[in-house]
Amino acid sequence: MDNHFTITIHDDNGIKQVNLHQFVKSVLFYTIVFFGIIALIAVGTILYLDKEVSDIEAKRLEVKKAYDGLKNKNLTLKKEIEDTNTLLIAKKNELDSVSDSLSEIEILIGLTPVKSNSLQQRVDSAKQSSQHRATMLQLIPNGSPITYKGITSKFGWRIHPTLKKKEFHRGLDMRAKMNTPVYAPADGIVEWAGFHKSSGFGNLVIIQHSYGFRTNFGHLNKIVVKSRQFVKKGTLIAYTGNSGMSSGPHLHYEIRFLHQPINPYYFVKWSIKNYSEIFEKEKKIPWQSLITATAQLKVLNPTQTLP
Repeated sequence: MDNHFTITIHDDNGIKQVNLHQFVKSVLFYTIVFFGIIALIAVGTILYLDKEVSDIEAKRLEVKKAYDGLKNKNLTLKKEIEDTNTLLIAKKNELDSVSDSLSEIEILIGLTPVKSNSLQQRVDSAKQSSQHRATMLQLIPNGSPITYKGITSKFGWRIHPTLKKKEFHRGLDMRAKMNTPVYAPADGIVEWAGFHKSSGFGNLVIIQHSYGFRTNFGHLNKIVVKSRQFVKKGTLIAYTGNSGMSSGPHLHYEIRFLHQPINPYYFVKWSIKNYSEIFEKEKKIPWQSLITATAQLKVLNPTQTLP
């Protein structure tokens, strides 16, 4: 058998025949097969790489999405931290302001501010002290029983305006127009409410208070309470007048402790604002014993000030 084949070519010039040897044919065949395999490998490689690139791109997008999410969370967290810091600064300034205000309150009520104590400890101490002082001012006469317009006759020796002789004045004559309201200066029981001829005070109200204190209100025009009636601090008890041995409308006001007259002036001026002053100015009262006796008492809804 001939190891050749003939290629016939037809064109415009006629028919041409080319004879190729079988070797050339084999080379051409294997070359075509080789390049075919290369092409298949290339196509497969391209498809594989394309898939890998797609997977990598998908992972990149996923990582980018996660990164963006973390970035947004970080920004949110940063904003929350900034807001928290701003709030903490505001609260710190507020606490500093409260501490300063508490220091003023402590000084006002006679406490020495102790900066080493916690704010809660200082508040508790101030609260306890304030409650105790409110109790003292509720039970012991203080403040002016009438609208304060001055004093016409002080406590002590004087010439009696009607009898014209020297005598010891056991109270204060407080300036007041006719029918000025008179209020109880502390909680107590009305011991007397009516005309008192022997004393010369005319219409007289006597109130028995706690811990041995008693108050007298003389020369009244009208009395609005009755004997044995309980009155709270600030209760209207009478109206000023000119009854009894009086030279004109005013209020005769006495305070007694264990039946002994004491100067009412310091008690008229006594309030939460100058709470400790009376302890120095009025020496006849055993204040330390009173403070100890009332330390555990608490008056509900105390009267802040007289009307």
